[in-house]
Amino acid sequence: MSRIQLTEQSLGEVHESVDTTVKSGFWRKILAFTGPAYLVSVGYMDPGNWATDLAGGSKYGYTLIWVLLMSNLMAILLQGMSARLGIVRRRDLAQANREAYPPFVNFVLYLLAEIAITACDLAEVLGMAIGIQLLTGLPLIFGICVTVLDTFIILFLQQYGMRKMEAFIISLIAVISISMLWELLYAKPHIGSVMTGFIPMLPDSDALYIAVGIIGATVMPHNLYLHSSLVQTRKFNHDEAGIRQALKMNRIDNMVALNLAFLVNAAILVLAASVFFIHGHTEVADIRDAQKLLAPLLGNTLAPIIFSVALIAAGQSSTITGTIAGQIVMEGYLRLRITPWLRRLITRLLAIIPAVLVISIAGESEIQNLLVFSQVLLSLQLGFAIIPLIHFVSDRKAMGKYSIKFGTKTLAWIVAAVLIYLNIKMVYSELTIFFDQHYPLWSQLLLITIAIALIVLLGYVLLFPFINKKQEIQSARIHAARTALPDLTHIEKPVYRKIALALDFSKSDKRIIESALAQGEADTEYLLIHITESPATRLMGNDIDDYETQQDREQLKAYVKMLREKNIASTSVLGHSNRAKEIVRIVKEQAADLLVIGGHGHTGLKDWIYGETVNYVRHYVNIPVLIVK
Repeated sequence: MSRIQLTEQSLGEVHESVDTTVKSGFWRKILAFTGPAYLVSVGYMDPGNWATDLAGGSKYGYTLIWVLLMSNLMAILLQGMSARLGIVRRRDLAQANREAYPPFVNFVLYLLAEIAITACDLAEVLGMAIGIQLLTGLPLIFGICVTVLDTFIILFLQQYGMRKMEAFIISLIAVISISMLWELLYAKPHIGSVMTGFIPMLPDSDALYIAVGIIGATVMPHNLYLHSSLVQTRKFNHDEAGIRQALKMNRIDNMVALNLAFLVNAAILVLAASVFFIHGHTEVADIRDAQKLLAPLLGNTLAPIIFSVALIAAGQSSTITGTIAGQIVMEGYLRLRITPWLRRLITRLLAIIPAVLVISIAGESEIQNLLVFSQVLLSLQLGFAIIPLIHFVSDRKAMGKYSIKFGTKTLAWIVAAVLIYLNIKMVYSELTIFFDQHYPLWSQLLLITIAIALIVLLGYVLLFPFINKKQEIQSARIHAARTALPDLTHIEKPVYRKIALALDFSKSDKRIIESALAQGEADTEYLLIHITESPATRLMGNDIDDYETQQDREQLKAYVKMLREKNIASTSVLGHSNRAKEIVRIVKEQAADLLVIGGHGHTGLKDWIYGETVNYVRHYVNIPVLIVK
């Protein structure tokens, strides 16, 4: 699937910052690799999980425990593949997508990933605000505004390195786990009744909605980006033995951390079922109501306090990992690197705005519905992260002997199919309810258009690798009618004084440069052109100086330096935004008399996907164009 190669490291400031090669012995090796999966697992214990688990447990008792188990098994499989991608290819999921898919598709995938991160952060904002309100009695909107301040916690932790941050996260996980265990000891659930919850069943459409929310809260799409990057914080030998050991150690880390997350989630659901459902409080879906009822139903005044402390710990821990995921997504897709505090502040404000609006318009009573909706929104993004991930780790050309086996691949596609089916079924069910309420026609058409567009995009992402590998079919051409032949008595070799080269920083650059040099003379000047096409440059053009622009400028300078060392006169120009139009503009402004450009060799659909750069350029320049395939 690869089209371009990236050179930057994922999370460059902590890349390979934990050296595992100096550790000896099995247990010391495990400890050296332990960490990434725990940072991922906190996303499975965030306030969004609490909301869906409490909603499921209070309304349906133990019935939906099987959904938690299924979600956890899915998460273990998918997170294992995410870690494999990072360990073997040294790419996070965002970088791998950027290498594989066309710019427009990548931009849409980036937007969907940002929506998922914002939805997750929304749950964290609400959860922490609720926890603060329950402990202090402050208004909920005040707690939401206070959550802006935790932006600076990650800055403080980053000063001390990756291991200190992991230790802080694991300590928060311990607080959550011990708190839930304490609550369960007082709740005393009936084990036999709990076991019946592992029998798959969905009583009604509301159960489906909550089940999809549980899946979204557990198999979180941004965690797939996160894990593929975090495993690269470990330094290990990149030979066969080193890679196999890294895969094994991360598999252990993954299994332990995610099963712990499952136990915490199951404890919350069981707590809700054994305390609320059993006592007839089947509509306790609100975290605040749950906290208030714990004391009278359990007969212990400490229970609500411990519940609130655990909730704050859950929100704070997942806040940190959400920030890191946002950084990975932005750098991987856009090659745009901004300071962590600004990135954190942007994400937090995007989460706070809808929370404040809901409280201002509908009141605090709607906060719980917003929490569950945020998790459903996460679930809707899953297909757009899972499908590319499966393609990447199945690719024998890129992964070699470390590509996933047929059985694992089959299981992964089954998981993807189940998740997509549940999401489509849930969307259809919710749209039906929406249409029955007779909202304006324009809003109905808008929702239908968005749903169709997302389904088309999902199908495209699914089929793209197969389209990309199809053999190109040459179009049949009919010879034109024969005319009078030109006079070829005196033929002169054209002399080119300035040759322009359109480069894309891929393997084809060498062929383009060689072909251009073959057309020149000793005194020919060579003009190297590259067009930066990041989303930022599309918006701001020459006014932007983002990470990708800086990298492209340095690459051009490197090419010019190598040519000048061979006494070849060369200069460079970096263009922005529209590739075809910029090449035409630069060629005309620089008065080049020959253009050498790479041709991707696509026809039909693939020409539409990659853009018709060559076709456009040859029509709008008045000089010869040499196309190098």
